[in-house]
Amino acid sequence: MTLRLPPLLLGPTTKGVWAPTPVTRSEFVAAGHTLTDGSLTWPAMTLDADALAHNLAELAAFSARHGLAFAPHGKTTMSPELFAAQLDAGAWGITVATGNQLLAAYSFGVRRLLVANEVLDPTVLRWIASVTDAEILVCVDSVEAVDAAAAAVGDGHLRVLLEVGFGGGRTGVRTGDQALAVAQRVAGVPGIELVGVSAYEGGLGDVDAAREFLTDVRAVAEMLVGAGLLGEHVVLSAGGSAYFDAVAEVLGGSEVAGVPSTTILRSGSYVTHDHGTYVASTPFTRIAGGLHPALRVWAQVSSTPEPGLALLGAGKRDVPYDAGLPVPLRRHRASEEPVAVEGWSVTRTNDQHAYLEGSGTELCVGDLIELGISHPCTAFDKWRVVPVLDADLRVIDVVTTWF
Repeated sequence: MTLRLPPLLLGPTTKGVWAPTPVTRSEFVAAGHTLTDGSLTWPAMTLDADALAHNLAELAAFSARHGLAFAPHGKTTMSPELFAAQLDAGAWGITVATGNQLLAAYSFGVRRLLVANEVLDPTVLRWIASVTDAEILVCVDSVEAVDAAAAAVGDGHLRVLLEVGFGGGRTGVRTGDQALAVAQRVAGVPGIELVGVSAYEGGLGDVDAAREFLTDVRAVAEMLVGAGLLGEHVVLSAGGSAYFDAVAEVLGGSEVAGVPSTTILRSGSYVTHDHGTYVASTPFTRIAGGLHPALRVWAQVSSTPEPGLALLGAGKRDVPYDAGLPVPLRRHRASEEPVAVEGWSVTRTNDQHAYLEGSGTELCVGDLIELGISHPCTAFDKWRVVPVLDADLRVIDVVTTWF
């Protein structure tokens, strides 16, 4: 689908792009640039078009097979171009986590939105309650949150999900009594409608713990149906990128306690996958299928000051470091075929440098190193513009981020 894309000029302030004279998005793409023709400058982050297309199709097919509505988490990319691709692939809507993310996605033209978080800001709540041309779901997990919504709703309407959490986790009620208290408070407020139950299972240690927790989530929904606190159609929602198979298994289906239901899956990092965090944790280690890493950061060897140490010109400003460090993939040299980097690993980063330590593949000052990343959620927020490359490393598109 076509969303509204903010105007974009690529120019001197565009990180990763070398454009002393500003050019439009379409001009830049039409020029037929390649990775190493001088149109990009290092470090730069790029997207692999084939891997991206594969990942979009893989989760769309998974959701369709299991009868799930899919609202991928937009906080991963905050990219209208990728939102549009996800919606074109069959996504029901887009998930967000904050008021600003919600407003940005709405401004792009997304009209089904799930805020997988508590919203307490009265400005944001008033706006949500006043919107009539979009379907927006918001989470609540306390009587105080319901009271905040009640004070803001006015003559508008809010549709809310009761969030269920687990001990030591993040938001969400912890007991059935708390769930009942919040649901009963919602029932007493005109203009606020409880439509279902939400949860986040991604912080749990393994898939068995996720299944057990999601079974409790379903039990809460069944209890609320039995108490007459949910209506004629129930929404269930969950899903990080590590246990979406458990979400399908436990929360999937077309009814809750005899009431028709829809299950909304919210996985986000699938869209680009990675070379670190999700390689080990993706459900495709347990089920048929697979995802392909789609992000690369390109950096030059800037110094080899001593044996066993090479400094790369990319650091905390450029690559994720919160859940695993970048993975060196290939060495690129002019007039040579790329060579796999073996025997080296990134051990730490500074603001603009990465320490590559080890021995093996020859590395020289000026070599261009292709890096895989770990944890896409903290990769996209470092880049405003991300060129999309085809298999021949030709720029075929540009995606933008709006954090």
